[in-house]
Amino acid sequence: MPREEMIVACCTDLAGKVRGKAFPVDQFDKRQRRGIGWTPTNALITCFDTIAESPFGALGDLVLIPDPATRTRVVLDDAATAENFALGDICHTDGRPWELCTRSILRAALDRLDRVSGLTLKGAFEHEFQLLGLPAVPGDAYSLAGFRAERALAETLTGAMRSAGIAPDTFMKEYGPGQYEVTMGPALGTAIADQATILKELVRASARATGHTATFTPIRDPESVGNGVHIHLSFLSGGRPATWDAGGRYELSRKAGQFIAGVLKYIDSILALTAPSVISYLRLTPHRWSAAFNNLGLQDREAAVRLCPVNDLSDIDRAAQFNFEIRAADAAASPHLQLAALVNAGCQGIEDGLDLPAATAEDLSLLDPASLAARGLVRLPRSLPEALDRFASNPTVTGWFPQGFADVYTSHKRGEIAALDGMSETEVCALYERVY
Repeated sequence: MPREEMIVACCTDLAGKVRGKAFPVDQFDKRQRRGIGWTPTNALITCFDTIAESPFGALGDLVLIPDPATRTRVVLDDAATAENFALGDICHTDGRPWELCTRSILRAALDRLDRVSGLTLKGAFEHEFQLLGLPAVPGDAYSLAGFRAERALAETLTGAMRSAGIAPDTFMKEYGPGQYEVTMGPALGTAIADQATILKELVRASARATGHTATFTPIRDPESVGNGVHIHLSFLSGGRPATWDAGGRYELSRKAGQFIAGVLKYIDSILALTAPSVISYLRLTPHRWSAAFNNLGLQDREAAVRLCPVNDLSDIDRAAQFNFEIRAADAAASPHLQLAALVNAGCQGIEDGLDLPAATAEDLSLLDPASLAARGLVRLPRSLPEALDRFASNPTVTGWFPQGFADVYTSHKRGEIAALDGMSETEVCALYERVY
C-alpha cells in the first residue's frame, strides 16, 4: 500500500516541548483557515507528560493554525520520510489569539517594542547539545578530531538548515563529552524564535539520520558542563542598524542601553521563563561560563548580558555587527516565551528610561550581599521554586502577560517539580536528559 505524506502543525508550549497534530499534506490550505483541534489543558502537560493542576479540566476547545511562513520540509540524505512540519498559533474558535499561546505572547511583546521605541528586533539563538552514548575523549574539546567524528552530522544538518531557509553559521565540537554547538544567521521578529525552534528539531532529525540521539538538557551531570542557549539580539530602525552609537556608554545607543537595563533589572524575575527546569539551576552557578548574577559584562561569558566583540577585520559594518547576548537561558524553555519575557523586560527599561549600569569585570561570587546590593547587583535564583516565587510576586512582570498566564505557568511548573519528588539528583538529571 502506498504511503501518504503528512505534515505536523505544532507549537512550543509551556514545557518548551514542540507538540502538535499531523494531517495529510493536501489539507494544508484548509488548515491555514480552520486550523486543527486543540485542548486548553494541553498547556498543563509537563515535560514529563504528567498533567499539572488545571483550571480548564476537560472543558474547552481551541484551534492550532499553521503558519505557512514556518513550513519546513526537509529530506535527510536518502531517507524515504521527509521532516514536514509548520509552527502555528493557538486561537479560540472565533479566531482570537489564545492567552497561553507562546507565539501570540511573543507577537504582543514585539508590538509593544514597536510602540515604545519604533525598533525592530533582530537576533539569533545559539544552541549547545550533546550526543548520547559517546565516550568522553581526552583532548577532543574544540578540536578538528572532534569535528571529524561528527562531520556527517554537521554536513547533514547544514544541508537541512539551507533547505529550511535558515542561514548556517558555525558548528563545532564543544568542551563537554559529546557536546556540540550550532549557530545560525539572524532573523527578524517572531522568526527569531521560529528559527530557533526549527533548528532544534533539525538537529534532532539530523542526529537520528546519522545514528545518534541528541539532547538539549540544561545539564546531564552536575560534575560536568551544561548546555546553554545564548540569545543574541540587536535592533533596526527604518531597516538600518540601531544598536551601536560611537558616543554612547559602551558604544550602545540610548534605547539599546535602556533595553538592556530593563533586562538586567528584571532578569531575576523572568528566569523561571528563560531557564525553567529544576536542573537549570545546577548550571546557573559561578564559574560555569553561564550566569549567576544580573550583571552586564564586556565580552564576559559569565555575565547575564554580554556585549559581544566587534571584528575590525570583517567586511561587515561595525554598526551591523554590534549585538548583545543573554546567557541566562537554556533549551528547556519555549524560545517564543524566552524572547517574549526578554522583550517585555527591555520595553519596561525603555518606558522607564532606565540608566545602563556599569559593566562588571571581576568575580562577583567573591562579593558579599551588601557589596552586591550597593552596586545594584543580585544573585539570581538558585532553584526553580525560588525563581517561580520571584516571578509570581513581581506584579510588573506578571502584568506583561495575558490575564491568567502567571497562575497557569506557575501551576504547570509546580506540577513539574512535584513529578520529581523522591528522586536523587542523578535520577533527575537522567530524566531531563531523556525529555530534552
